[in-house]
Amino acid sequence: MSRSRVGSSRRGQALVEFSLAVIVFLALVMGIVDFGRGIYVYNGVAQAAREIARATSVQPPSATLGGSAQTVAVINTQKGLVPGMGNPTFTCLNPSTEPPTTKASGTCVPGDLVRVHVAAPFSLLTPLLGQLGPFTLQATTTIEMQ
Repeated sequence: MSRSRVGSSRRGQALVEFSLAVIVFLALVMGIVDFGRGIYVYNGVAQAAREIARATSVQPPSATLGGSAQTVAVINTQKGLVPGMGNPTFTCLNPSTEPPTTKASGTCVPGDLVRVHVAAPFSLLTPLLGQLGPFTLQATTTIEMQ
């Protein structure tokens, strides 16, 4: 074989090897990015639950749990920070029972527990991992009314 043909086939071999390696490398990098996004969204959901519970616990009892102006403002702020976050659910718990049970009255008084549940959808961007389907990231926080 002539010298030019040998060099040409080696360059083609390097191109094929590179194309195989770059696919694996890009899939790994995209998986790491998706994992980081998932942690970011989960931390945002957990922080949203804590902030909403805190705002609810320091407000005087109102007709609807979580209906105070400050709580609504915190909910709207957290919705802006956490993509796709839905409305939180509030539950008033009686702390005198073990485990705490849901109060029938629905209004919390100081000393009762408030449980806030927040959820947000999350889907992966990596093509193969994205087939696993969308996930719902959730967080629940319980705090005592002040």
